[in-house]
Amino acid sequence: MRMVTPAEITLVALGGACGATLRFLVGRVSDIFLASARFPFATLSINIIGCFVIGIVAEISARGDLSSGARLLIVTGILGGFTTFSAFGLETITLLRSGHVGLALSYIATSVIGGCAATYLGINLITPRS
Repeated sequence: MRMVTPAEITLVALGGACGATLRFLVGRVSDIFLASARFPFATLSINIIGCFVIGIVAEISARGDLSSGARLLIVTGILGGFTTFSAFGLETITLLRSGHVGLALSYIATSVIGGCAATYLGINLITPRS
């Protein structure tokens, strides 16, 4: 097992700051346009966008077309700061506790199925057709 370098930590930290900022901005924009919705559209959108982007990055990385530093910056840093499955868990429980079982189940299904579908689409967007 090799040691973590200061350069790797810096890449993750910078990416994390960018991802967290993007997450904040997407959340604010969503709140402005969907203020009256009880459904957590901001987190749902963020998770699906994050899954889509990670699919693209994973496929590029699998081809060897992405350096380990770029992967750390994008996947661990930016996407780690951007995606919010911990918020997903809290919002699901909040919906359940407030008696919105249907909304909670819809949120769970849409997040999981939409995230997996977006990851698949991201991978296949980059995969060459034969």
